[in-house]
Amino acid sequence: MTENPERTPERTPERTPEHTPERTITVVLVDDHPVVRDGLRGMFTAEPGFDVLGEAADGFDALAVVERHDPDVVLMDLRMPGGGGVAAIAELTRRGARSQVLVLTTYDTDSDTLPAIEAGATGYLLKDAPREELFAAVRAAADGRSVLSPAVASRLMTRVRTPTAPADATLSAREREVLVLVAKGTTNREIAAELFISEATVKTHLTHIFAKLGTKDRAAAVAVGYDRGILG
Repeated sequence: MTENPERTPERTPERTPEHTPERTITVVLVDDHPVVRDGLRGMFTAEPGFDVLGEAADGFDALAVVERHDPDVVLMDLRMPGGGGVAAIAELTRRGARSQVLVLTTYDTDSDTLPAIEAGATGYLLKDAPREELFAAVRAAADGRSVLSPAVASRLMTRVRTPTAPADATLSAREREVLVLVAKGTTNREIAAELFISEATVKTHLTHIFAKLGTKDRAAAVAVGYDRGILG
């Protein structure tokens, strides 16, 4: 009787990992010019990863639209008849809205930039920003990262000034490292990984930075950092 040859085990086909689509970022557009809203809607509709949920023509209407749709990011103009952007941002902040507000305007004057940031805006861009910069800014804002266009940062350098600095205003070497990473739009988690520290320690450093620079949030701290030469 002939002995059967060894049977080669059947090879199980390798499974190709399922592709996990990137998170879709939801957006609400607020601008008093229909042609601007149409242009922005067309841009974001054509770009994968974004979903425009609604529009508003002024800050007052924006409050209702944001409450209805709860978007990740609100693209907010500032000077609009019927309700300005700064007041709307302040009210959204007061309400504890989840949405991050990214200002998109043609104005970079002193009287526009700082009030918007102090009201709670996550970032500030000018309408002449390239589309890829705008997409990147919206993604960053959705992650809670501060975004400032170079032109706006320059304006804030001359606007956010304190006559006398507190005695303890000098940042430590570690605090400077944290502030530099914040200026690059790095999240707390990413800062923790970069510096090999915990997220809780990052938050503590940020608290100290805000206190020393006399600011309340990341965007304002970055502005003051540029103003005082900490960020170059």
